Amino acid sequence: MNSADSAMIAALRIFFIGTVFLMLTLVLLPVQLIALGMGHSLMRRLPRWWHTIMCRSIGLKVRVRGCLSQERPLLLVSNHVSWKDIMVLGSVADVVFIAKSEVRTWPVFGWLARLQRSVFVERQVRRKTGAQISDVSARLIAGEVVVLFAEGTTSDGNRVMPFNSSLFGAAAAALPLTPEGKVHIQPVSIAYVGIHGMAMGRYHRPVAGWPGDVGLGKHMLRVILSGALDVDVIFSDPVAFDSVADRKKAARLVEARVRKGFNQALRGLNKT
Repeated sequence: MNSADSAMIAALRIFFIGTVFLMLTLVLLPVQLIALGMGHSLMRRLPRWWHTIMCRSIGLKVRVRGCLSQERPLLLVSNHVSWKDIMVLGSVADVVFIAKSEVRTWPVFGWLARLQRSVFVERQVRRKTGAQISDVSARLIAGEVVVLFAEGTTSDGNRVMPFNSSLFGAAAAALPLTPEGKVHIQPVSIAYVGIHGMAMGRYHRPVAGWPGDVGLGKHMLRVILSGALDVDVIFSDPVAFDSVADRKKAARLVEARVRKGFNQALRGLNKT
C-alpha cells in the first residue's frame, strides 16, 4: 500500500468516526437534556449507549473479566491509562465519574462530561475538599455507581501508579447515611492488551497510554488512525469499607488488587 492509499484510508476513517460522533450525539443530546430536566433514570442509561457505540466506531474491543458488584453504595476505583478509559468503563456499566475540575473547560470532552453528570473536583484546593466529598457521597447514597481514578492522572499504560487516598474520604463521609453502615469499594483494572488482534507490547502501548506530556489532539488522532485496540476490564472482589476501616489501608489494599488484575491482563492470565 502506497502513501496515497494510506492517506485516503486515514481520511475515510476520520470522516467515518466524526460522522458517527456527530450523528449519535445529535440524536441522543435532546433526549438526555429532557431526562436531566425531569430527573428521569434514562439520564443514567443514555451515556452507556453513547459510549458503547463510540467504542465500536473507534475500534475499541472491550472484554470484561469478573462482574460489577450488585452491592450499594458502590465506589469503583480504577487505574487511569487514557481518555479512552471513560468510554471503556462507560460502555460496560451505568456510572458517573469523578473528574478533575479542568476537564469541565475542555473542548467537547468537558461538555460531554457535564452531560454525563460527572462530579468535578479541585484536588489542590483543600478548603473545598469537604464540599466535594459531600457531592460524591450524595451520589453514592442515591445509589449511583461512582468511578474514581485514584492515580490522579493518566499513565503510559505499562504500570499502575500509586493511588491518592484523599477522595476515599467520600466513602467515609457516606457511612452514617448508609443502611448497613458500609460502602463497597470495588477495584477495577483497565489494561490495553492488543492491537489489530496481536499482543501489545511496550513498543505499541503508547498508542493506548496518554501520559501528560502528549497533546490531547495528537493522541486522539493517533488512536483514531490506529484503531482495533483490545481492552481488558477486570472487576475484582469489592472491599467492604465501614466505620472501623482505615482509609489509607483501604486505599493500599484496593491499589494492590488493581495492580494485580492489571499485571495479569498484560501477561494474558485473565483469559477465559
